[in-house]
Amino acid sequence: MTEFLSGSSFFAIALTLLIWRLSVLLQKKTGSVLLHPILMSVIGVIVILLCTGIPNSAYQKGMEPFSWLITPATVCLAVPLYEQVKVLKKNLPAICLGVFCGTLTSILCVAGLCLLFGMDRTMTVSLLPKSVTSAIGASVSEGLGGLGSVTVAVIIVTGILGNVFGQVMYRLFRIHDPVAQGTAMGTSAHVIGTTKANEMGEIQGAVSSLSLVIAGVLTAFLIPLLAPLIL
Repeated sequence: MTEFLSGSSFFAIALTLLIWRLSVLLQKKTGSVLLHPILMSVIGVIVILLCTGIPNSAYQKGMEPFSWLITPATVCLAVPLYEQVKVLKKNLPAICLGVFCGTLTSILCVAGLCLLFGMDRTMTVSLLPKSVTSAIGASVSEGLGGLGSVTVAVIIVTGILGNVFGQVMYRLFRIHDPVAQGTAMGTSAHVIGTTKANEMGEIQGAVSSLSLVIAGVLTAFLIPLLAPLIL
């Protein structure tokens, strides 16, 4: 039975969708922001794979058809950009400056903390691109000798933290401007944070979508440039 399930793409996709749906229902039932569906889905899938003895490699292979949807789903983020193009043009200089400062601060803070805790170069490089999409982050990390799997994991955690605690930070620091909120969310929490920004408002969602794209480009440029200097 285990061998049959391991070789079945249907099982991997069905398992993922089922766990996701149950995670969504769990959060709605409890109302806890800590029980984020993405986090609960990851934990649920890991537990089931461990209990059934199905190797992760087999699960990943079965999910390949489903993974093809990531790119078109990301492209859909361009819809709010089009709808709020006037707002984006008006605030473009401020958005670009905010994204640049946020991206640079993220890279330097991660490098500083890794140095403080004595992490080696491989782990440091793996953690540096924590605030961009997994496709960009993994490519940048692996290109510098990092571990792509570690990078993807920390990117997911970063996105979930931004999604869960973003609005708390806005209230704490009294950030009420929708452009500033969207810039912060897209720069620090990539696509997962942008989903929360879209829930907050159309302007926040559009600005966050633009910010995550700019942050990805800057990260791909800044990390290889700064790595020889800070590592």
